[in-house]
Amino acid sequence: MKYLLIMNINPDVLAALSEEEQQAIGAGHQKVMAAMKASGEFHSTVALAEPPKSAVVTVRGGVPAVTDGPFVEAKEFLGGYYLVDVASAERAYELAAMIPDAAIEGLGVEVRPVVFEEGL
Repeated sequence: MKYLLIMNINPDVLAALSEEEQQAIGAGHQKVMAAMKASGEFHSTVALAEPPKSAVVTVRGGVPAVTDGPFVEAKEFLGGYYLVDVASAERAYELAAMIPDAAIEGLGVEVRPVVFEEGL
C-alpha cells in the first residue's frame, strides 16, 4: 500500500538550528532515500517552495481569481513529501521515523495512506 510521508515545516524552528544541524538534515534525507531505494519501497519525493511563493486559485461565479498563498494561517506548512509503497502502516511509521525532521522539536512527519491514485 502507498503512503505519503508528509514533512510539515516550521521556518522559525529551522532558522534556530545551527548550520551544522541544517546540513545534517540534508545528509539525513539522502540516507533515508538511499535506504528506501535499496528496500524497493521508494516511489518518489518532492520538496515544495515556501508559502510566500505559492498562490491560491479560486473560481467563483465562473470567474477565476489568483491570490497570494497560503490559504490557511499556520506556523507550519507542507514542505514536501515522500511517496512510499510498503507492506504495512507500521513500516510507513518506521520510515517516517527515519526522516531527520521527525527528530527535531517543533517539526513532524505525518503519515497518510493513499486511497486513490491515477497515472503513478
